[in-house]
Amino acid sequence: MESRQRAAVRVLLVNDQGAVLLFRGFDPAVPEVRYWFTPGGGIAPDEPAAEAAARELYEETGLALTPAQLGEPVHHDVASYSFQGVRYRQEQDFYLVRVSNWQVDTSGFDEVEIASTDGHRWWFMEELAVAQEAYYPEDLLDVLKRLGIEPC
Repeated sequence: MESRQRAAVRVLLVNDQGAVLLFRGFDPAVPEVRYWFTPGGGIAPDEPAAEAAARELYEETGLALTPAQLGEPVHHDVASYSFQGVRYRQEQDFYLVRVSNWQVDTSGFDEVEIASTDGHRWWFMEELAVAQEAYYPEDLLDVLKRLGIEPC
């Protein structure tokens, strides 16, 4: 299997009730396996990370913020996964964005996102703690607690 390095950004979009937005997706090569993940995506060559995060947030949720409004990354991790027959090792920075309320607009999804994402919802910490479905990052609950996100 081919292997690639990838740099990415993710956004922890948290509403005023303490719920975090996650998308439900799947690898089209393995459509029966579903998982939840934060908004975000790859960084284009020579694109600053905060610009990529602002761009991805707008494309995937319709929320327009400037890179300066995102501030600095609040978490970093490395994800290893397969997607459409390619193995990825992804270095990723996470940004925290708080919103009072937001109606998600996915009309900016690209073809890959349309083909591999089948839903989204706001998750409360209590729900993540007992979730039977996979979500990423796997330590999301700990990250949110460390950032001071309180259960409702």
